[in-house]
Amino acid sequence: MNYFLTYTVYVLILSVLMGISTWKLFKKLGYNPLFAFIPFYNYFIILKETKHPKWWAVLSYLPIVGPIMMSVFHLYLMKKFGKTLFKDQFLTVILPFIYMATVNYSKDAELEDENELFLTDEEKEAKKKDSFLGSVTFAVVFATIIHVFVTQPFGIPTGSMERTLLVGDFLFVNKWSYGYRLPMRPLAIPFLQGTIFDSGEKGNPKDDPKSYVDGVKLPYERILQFNKPQKHDVVVFNYPQDSVHTAIDRKDPYVKRCVAVAGDTFEMRGGRLYVNGKPETILGDQEIQHRYIVTTGSQLDIPSLYNTFGFLPVVEQQTNNGFVYGFQGLTDKMAAEIKKLPQVIDIKEDVQEKGYSAVAYRDENKKKIDTTQSIFPINKPWNQDWYGPLRIPKKGDVVTLNQETLPEYQWIISEYEHNSLENKNGKIFINGKETNQYTIKQDYYMMVGDNRDASLDARFFGFVPEENIVGKPMFTWMSLQGAFADNSSSYQAPFKVRWDRMFKATNTGEANKTSYWWIAAMILILFFGWEYFVKLFRKKKTDDDL
Repeated sequence: MNYFLTYTVYVLILSVLMGISTWKLFKKLGYNPLFAFIPFYNYFIILKETKHPKWWAVLSYLPIVGPIMMSVFHLYLMKKFGKTLFKDQFLTVILPFIYMATVNYSKDAELEDENELFLTDEEKEAKKKDSFLGSVTFAVVFATIIHVFVTQPFGIPTGSMERTLLVGDFLFVNKWSYGYRLPMRPLAIPFLQGTIFDSGEKGNPKDDPKSYVDGVKLPYERILQFNKPQKHDVVVFNYPQDSVHTAIDRKDPYVKRCVAVAGDTFEMRGGRLYVNGKPETILGDQEIQHRYIVTTGSQLDIPSLYNTFGFLPVVEQQTNNGFVYGFQGLTDKMAAEIKKLPQVIDIKEDVQEKGYSAVAYRDENKKKIDTTQSIFPINKPWNQDWYGPLRIPKKGDVVTLNQETLPEYQWIISEYEHNSLENKNGKIFINGKETNQYTIKQDYYMMVGDNRDASLDARFFGFVPEENIVGKPMFTWMSLQGAFADNSSSYQAPFKVRWDRMFKATNTGEANKTSYWWIAAMILILFFGWEYFVKLFRKKKTDDDL
């Protein structure tokens, strides 16, 4: 409810600005000046007078799409009053309500005669260019609508979900899988997630120019939520502990498998996953992998192994007696086959010791803890192979707060559920009041990668709030081996297209994926068929006019 109330306020503010800056122009168009203040209808009139599709008016106040369409409609209106120079168009886009107001209140703003019989050749050519630019703009707007409101493309740059999702897979994500999460930053550059560009390793990510206006914000709201993430679902979500972006929907997107839902108990025992005390169920599309240390008497042929097994990040180290290899992402079957190689002296699974706490530091004195690389919560003697048991918070849970439990819940209280939290003199204060308990306001999930030993997942960043959930991957539309550099490996895979993975379903749980090549074929047929019929219609209209 807060979302729609806030959104309505934004619409009314924009409508008032539109009315103040254009009411005289509407009067000169022959309309009641008050129509300039009416949301949607004001743009409907502009489209009607400039002979453009009037239904475009419904796009004028949509998040992200709206600002683009508003700029287009403002340009149409200014052109109607003869403002066609580049400086006019530039000012209309950059300072819309200010520039339109100067035209609105000027004494020389008059309607231009647009009778095509009196157009010069230059004016006719300019009109063709405007028509072309309009087509391009609408194509961009249409793509933006699909991107914002239906499905979003997503690339896999790391091997944390091997072999379910491969490095270089490009997916379409269904934003309606768990109910549609309404945009929270409505003023943004289309197709960009969080920043316009990355300054690289030497720069501070917080200084990178943002692709959205952080000051214009809407609260979290999800509509038509008929399902919630279930155990075994592959889920796309926004990284909870992203310190660069405060907007939930602008945090970095991650993809992992939901291994435990709200109310479940999660545990790792010697690198094996348990939920509610039982070993995990392995689905047909899921292959569990582990890290192995392989000792050999002579050098292995890594390119040959890569061609045999596919994804194979490996670090090679030469010793006095031969070579030592650290393999990530080996299934039990692959490990057995590598063990048979004649060069192999020894192979063993690399499992961390029980009781060893995986804490990372940002300084040599080990005083500043790097929470992004440390096991969650930081006060437990856990690591990624021996973890838990940890209960996943559920909406309505009343949890006990003390110095031992606070590290487990502090991010939930202060960041995910937006309360003020203080811990001073051994006492805990929430929103200024001392307390020893807290009621959880939303469901949380445990998201872990299938490639457990090469995954920065919930064992490090903790619980994933429901509000961070984006949706389910639908299918892989492109798969490119070698598309991303693998910093964890001393071997770089050769570039090639994986044709066998393209247009295959992602989230079915089945070993043999459903193919969606027919969707690609239909899209191409509809695209070229539409172009053909549009050209045919235009030709017929021209012939009729003659």
